Amino acid sequence: MGDYDLHHHGDREVGPGLVDLAVNVRLPRPPAWLRDELASSLDSLAAYPSSAEATGAVAARHGRSPAEVLVTAGAAEAFTLLASAFRPRHAVVVHPQFTEPEAALRSAGHAVERVILSEEDGFVLDPARVPSGADLVFVGNPTNPTSVLHPAASVLALARPGRLLVVDEAFLDAVPGEAESLASGHPGVVVLRSLTKTWGLAGLRAGYVLADPDVVARLRAVQVPWSVSTLAGVATVACCRPSALEEAEKLAVAAEADREYLVSGLAAEGVTVLGEPRGPFVLIRVPGGAALRSRLREAGFAVRRGDTFPGLGPDHLRLAVRDRATTDAFLTAFRKVR
Repeated sequence: MGDYDLHHHGDREVGPGLVDLAVNVRLPRPPAWLRDELASSLDSLAAYPSSAEATGAVAARHGRSPAEVLVTAGAAEAFTLLASAFRPRHAVVVHPQFTEPEAALRSAGHAVERVILSEEDGFVLDPARVPSGADLVFVGNPTNPTSVLHPAASVLALARPGRLLVVDEAFLDAVPGEAESLASGHPGVVVLRSLTKTWGLAGLRAGYVLADPDVVARLRAVQVPWSVSTLAGVATVACCRPSALEEAEKLAVAAEADREYLVSGLAAEGVTVLGEPRGPFVLIRVPGGAALRSRLREAGFAVRRGDTFPGLGPDHLRLAVRDRATTDAFLTAFRKVR
C-alpha cells in the first residue's frame, strides 16, 4: 500500500469540542421525519431483517428491476463484496479517490494499479490513462476528495466488454439534478450509492448497488446473511420516496450555494480551491498544510488531512461544506492561525 494509510477517514480527525469540517456527512442528525420513522420501527427488531421492501423501493426510485439492486450496509460494504466475488486479473483504481476500494482489493489478495489524475489538469478524468487490459476499474463521481464531477460520457468511455466498471456515486445525490449519474443502467457498469451523506445516517450504514443481474447475484452470494439491519431497510425505503427525493434536491441546491460561499471566502484569503468542486466538500493545497491543520485543531476546527489519499500530500486539506455561519467562523480562525 506504499506509505498511504488507506483506512484513515475523516472521523479520526474529529474530537470533543471541535467543529467538524473533516467528515462529509451533511446533516448533524437525520431529519425529524426520518427519526420518527426509525423510532416507530423499534418494536420490529425482534424479527430477522428482510431487504425485500428496500430493494423494491430502490428499484422503483431508479427505474431498475429488483434483480439489478442489492441493498448493502452502507456503500462501503459493496467494496468488500466486489473484492470477494470477483477475481480480477488487472484491477485499477483511479486516484485520488476514496481509499476503501483499494484497501478492500488488497485485503482480498488482489494486486492494484493506481492511475493518478493530475492536479495541474484539475483532476479531470482522462479515460486513455486507464490501461486497456484492466478488467476491474474503480472511479468516484463526484470524487472524494477532489469534489470533481466527471462527465458521464468520460466515465462511460471506460466501459468495455470483459471489464467491470465500478462508479462510486456516494455523493451524487448532493449534486443538483444528480447530474452525470449512471444509475439508470449501462451494461458492465456497477453504481454504488450511499444514504449516509445526505441524511445523516453514517452510524446506521445504509446504501445499495445497482448493476446487471448477474453481478448482483454474485455479490449477494458472498454477502453476510442479514447484513442490512431492519432500521437500515426502513431508512432506505423512506429515503427513496418522492417527498424525500424532493427534499434531497433542496438540500443539494443549498449545499451548492454554501460551497460557493466557502470557495469565495477562501479566495479572499488567497487560497485557491483545486479542480472544479461539485460535491459538498472542497480540496485545497496550502504550504505547511500539516502544521496548519494542527493549528486549526487548536483553534477548534477539525479538517481532513490529504496525505492518506494516493496522489496527494501533506499540504492538501479537504474541507467539508457547512452553513454560512460555520464557514464565517472557520475563515476567521483560518485567518488568525495561517
